[in-house]
Amino acid sequence: MRKDKFVIFSSVVILALLVVFVGFPIFSTFKLSLSDSSGLFSLSSYQSLFEKPWLRKSFFNSLLLGSMTASISVLVGFVFAFVIARTRVKGKPFLKFMATLPIISPPFMLSLSVILLFGKSGFVTRLFGIEDFSIYGLPGLLLVQTISLFPLAYLTILGVLQGIESSVEDASLDLGASRLRTFLLITLPLSVPGILSAWLLVFVTSLADFATPMLLSGKFDVLSVQAYLQFTGSGNLPLGAALSNLLLIPCVTAYILQKYYVQKKSYVTVTGKPQKAARDLTSRPVRIILSAFVFGASLFTLALYLTCLAGCFTKSWGIDYTWSLENFAYVWQVGRQAILDTLLISIIATPFATMLGLLIAFLVIRKEFFGKRFLDVFAMFPFALPGTAIGIGYVLAFNNHPILLTGTALIIVLAFVFRNMPVAIESAKASLIQIDKSIEEAATNLGASTHRVFWEITLPMIKPAIFTGAAYIFVHCMTAVSAVIFIVSANWNHMTVLTLNQTEMLRFSAAAVLCLILILIVLAAFGILRLIIGKNAIAKEIVHT
Repeated sequence: MRKDKFVIFSSVVILALLVVFVGFPIFSTFKLSLSDSSGLFSLSSYQSLFEKPWLRKSFFNSLLLGSMTASISVLVGFVFAFVIARTRVKGKPFLKFMATLPIISPPFMLSLSVILLFGKSGFVTRLFGIEDFSIYGLPGLLLVQTISLFPLAYLTILGVLQGIESSVEDASLDLGASRLRTFLLITLPLSVPGILSAWLLVFVTSLADFATPMLLSGKFDVLSVQAYLQFTGSGNLPLGAALSNLLLIPCVTAYILQKYYVQKKSYVTVTGKPQKAARDLTSRPVRIILSAFVFGASLFTLALYLTCLAGCFTKSWGIDYTWSLENFAYVWQVGRQAILDTLLISIIATPFATMLGLLIAFLVIRKEFFGKRFLDVFAMFPFALPGTAIGIGYVLAFNNHPILLTGTALIIVLAFVFRNMPVAIESAKASLIQIDKSIEEAATNLGASTHRVFWEITLPMIKPAIFTGAAYIFVHCMTAVSAVIFIVSANWNHMTVLTLNQTEMLRFSAAAVLCLILILIVLAAFGILRLIIGKNAIAKEIVHT
């Protein structure tokens, strides 16, 4: 450690950056929550959480929504993963595409599609004359969040199912056990770590979700929206900060359980022998039922995306369905600057977040130094933070000297860098673990310095992880809303914030055009990624990411 100046310098600089741009914003939020309107120390905000029934209700509503969404999403994700990994059905490429499409789509898109179909002026609502049904509230939130988040459960569980040695199931079947008994006693128990991990991951993401409740919550109040409304609408900054801190408790707790407890509980069945194709564990009737479910869910999801696409070309959805291109002209007029701002900020933030994450992963996996464990945990901490907490923290921390960033593009870039850095860390870790250390040690023994080994040996070997991590960071920057909504300004806007504004103004068709533009930009990014590293490398690295 004393001899390796690169490790010393890098670890100290990274830790300082994390303290300033992760620790300081969270500290600022806690500090404000412990004060009153005059700035004096007070516990009145936290006292209000216990005294005011509507605040307690928001907290329990968030927990209820998160639990229900996680449970339903895991069920749907498991069925998709099981059909793809353990059954012989046609159309698997289509199922795989539909099971991952919601991950890269803008957060408003599905909510907007549901409103276009089932809102008060929705196509289905008007077509069938439905008057006593409202999509707003818990039903709409569950529908949209399940479609948006079940891909997280699907990818997690799919990796577990594909890792189960098929010979274990074959042995059970050869000994006379039925397919159902083999599933219940072999496949399902071996999938438990993945199921629990997926449940906690979806639970955390549901709690932190801001975009969906902002549009569909109605009278079903949740913490993420209430924190935003108290902070920006009511001007009660201490209460908004307290609500943001309250949201941290279940999110961080669930993240720690998922990261450091559930993932350590695995049931290893890989023996090192070549693994043959898994046997179909379903009978024909069961296969038909499961296929009908996954294809039905996929077609419904596809219908939502097509609805949003159709909304782009109607004059005024719900009022005038005349074919028109006016919405594109309108969006270009009012949103051209926001589109350019979003692209520029995302392009700047992506390489910085990627390289910072790669460097941290390299230090944590390949080097030994004092404080390594702390650095690893601290660097991953932003992934457990709700976007609302990050946005409020950045507003409070960087609104005064000596670090005055409010109203600049730099505050958005920094929020994106440190918010998305964990994606690059995890992607790089997964690749580094698979690379034999002796390759880098050979270069070191021949006299290469640590920084030269990092740039000339390590980085070229994990090229797919670099570009895949960068692609996902770019997507997250383009589709972010919960954090960026607090730090945009008149000079620097974001497409998702503009989409929310258009939706609140009931300009649904204009909002649909913005969503379409976002989707096209994201698909273009993945198309470029495919050209750079190839289709097979993408599939491999997506699982790691």
